[in-house]
Amino acid sequence: MSESHHAQGPGKNLFGIGQRIVTLVVGIVETRLRLAVVELEEEKANLVGLLLLLGLTLLFTTFGLMSLLVLVIWGIDPQYRLNALIITTVALLALALIGGLLTLRRARRSTLLRLTRRELANDRELLENPRE
Repeated sequence: MSESHHAQGPGKNLFGIGQRIVTLVVGIVETRLRLAVVELEEEKANLVGLLLLLGLTLLFTTFGLMSLLVLVIWGIDPQYRLNALIITTVALLALALIGGLLTLRRARRSTLLRLTRRELANDRELLENPRE
């Protein structure tokens, strides 16, 4: 009987505190992992969008350069054909420039796991400066 009384003493209280700490740590880790997964999925979607924009930019640039070559080669043809090639070249190069600028702006805006890093910094701050 004294053994059961002893199991309910300070040891049990210490065991309960340890169990609560482990439960809290597991909960924090689980939350951070879920946040990291969500952010990785967002970054994957962002990367796919960047690749599509890059592909379109390269496509428009290619067509613009081809039109420029045709313009140079056919520069001595009739006036209407020359104007059409000029308009096509300018339009495609303008689209390539706009696509390139959009791609650069979107690439600079992207940061990998920004929210997860912010939450980990908050956790570190809470651990270093416990509430009184």
